[in-house]
Amino acid sequence: MSKARSAPDIWLIVSILSLLGIGVVMVYSAGAVLAFHDYGDSFYFVKRQLLFAVLGLVAMYFTMNLDYLIWRKYAKITLIVCFVLLLIVLIPGIGVVRGGARSWLGISSFGIQPSEFMKLAMILFLSKLLSDQHAKIDSFTKGLLPPLGIMGAAFGLIMLQPDLGTGTVMVGASLLVIYSAGARLKHLASLALVGVAGFVGLVIAAPYRLQRITAFLDPWQDPLGAGYQSIQSLYAIGPGGFVGLGLGMSRQKYSYVPEPQTDFIFSILAEELGFIGGMTVLLLFLILVWRGMRVALTAPDTFGSLLAAGIVGIVAVQVIINIGVVIGLMPVTGITLPLISYGGSSLTLMLTALGILLNISRYAR
Repeated sequence: MSKARSAPDIWLIVSILSLLGIGVVMVYSAGAVLAFHDYGDSFYFVKRQLLFAVLGLVAMYFTMNLDYLIWRKYAKITLIVCFVLLLIVLIPGIGVVRGGARSWLGISSFGIQPSEFMKLAMILFLSKLLSDQHAKIDSFTKGLLPPLGIMGAAFGLIMLQPDLGTGTVMVGASLLVIYSAGARLKHLASLALVGVAGFVGLVIAAPYRLQRITAFLDPWQDPLGAGYQSIQSLYAIGPGGFVGLGLGMSRQKYSYVPEPQTDFIFSILAEELGFIGGMTVLLLFLILVWRGMRVALTAPDTFGSLLAAGIVGIVAVQVIINIGVVIGLMPVTGITLPLISYGGSSLTLMLTALGILLNISRYAR
């Protein structure tokens, strides 16, 4: 099919680069104290963030100029490779344990998370599968069950690490692709009930998850244990007020909020930049999601439409969960804030995926 190629969506580019710039600044501001304490270099985190930001921008530029249809050709092999990596990471002595989960492959402080790659690989594969078999989506057994089975297998491997947060993001974005492909609401509603039951089972099976739920309901019941992170996050957000304490002036980053440069970076941002800073970040994410869904609606083919929706889904689900945790509306899950939080493989992969979205925007009607 012949497609007319134009410039990528400028609103998407502006929102992505703005969020990335804010992220680099906040990684330094939020992580300088911890970096100096642990590594003797207050620039430790921001130097690494800049390195991966540059790598991610190079990858984004490449994928932005690479016809997105090529991903359709390699979707299956990409998924297979990610499944193999998820199996390898579970092998003791090979997979690296960080934060209580065996989810890393690498040496020393450099590593990758196969589960992060699986999020994009699953979206690519489901977009191809459902665009090829679009007419079967009304059928539960022939249209809906196969993609759900593949998604469930990936989720199961991720849970063996265990990493409920990343698995939840993958499932959420995948379900958005499946819904966008035309799946029946009654089928999805039935699956939602099964999913809730399964989630309850996962929580009961692991005591630390149950602690997180009880801490979410009443964090002051265990202020120095399970409720500590939520309480310290709120202590950061509250004093920020309307305009904040000023960039670099956070008090909670002094070993009160755990890992302030990653999961709870938004609480430090709200403390230093206030309501105005927090709403600016949320507005930029809203613009990104709005323009991304517009690309999905105007893509020239079903594959491009589903792929765009899935990439936007990854961003949106992560933002909702991360902000929900930070402001106390959700239990602590360990999900980072896209483009803002410190992270190597997650940042590089996110920019790569957004490059694909930008490429689809070049062909949007």
